[in-house]
Amino acid sequence: MPNSVTINPRIVEALYCEAMLLADEVRHAFAPETETDGRSGARSAGRSVNSGPVRLALSSEGLRTTTRMMHAIAWLLNHRAYFMGEIDQYQLRRNGRLSPDLRHSEASGLAALKPEIVELVEATQRFYDRLLRLDGKWRLYGDDRPSAIERLRERLERRLAS
Repeated sequence: MPNSVTINPRIVEALYCEAMLLADEVRHAFAPETETDGRSGARSAGRSVNSGPVRLALSSEGLRTTTRMMHAIAWLLNHRAYFMGEIDQYQLRRNGRLSPDLRHSEASGLAALKPEIVELVEATQRFYDRLLRLDGKWRLYGDDRPSAIERLRERLERRLAS
């Protein structure tokens, strides 16, 4: 990763701050409101609290969006740890992967939610897509360490040369 120009500590830190703000918005948007009527259910997020399909869409999308943001934050924390010297490049490459499966939500579920919630979900999707592109470019640089086969070949060549 030393040759990589796509990720540096400043970029990771800026993205981490952005991720924390988005995650806080997600938490507020999907958190159940219990202070006014004592019932659990995010009335401000859905169109109608009593509607079963809306509740289901809200719960499902809340789980998807929260999971997407937690994976993004974990990826950023791994990169922060790498830049602070807490983990090495091998550990980062092994454990710091983003899943492309978390990119998008079901359009049918989003249709039942308020436009503000849909915009927030789409913002988390765009953020996650940015991280996926950054991760993809970073992985193109490859590992600086030789593979096990290359190391074995070098050892054999040194023995034969002796």
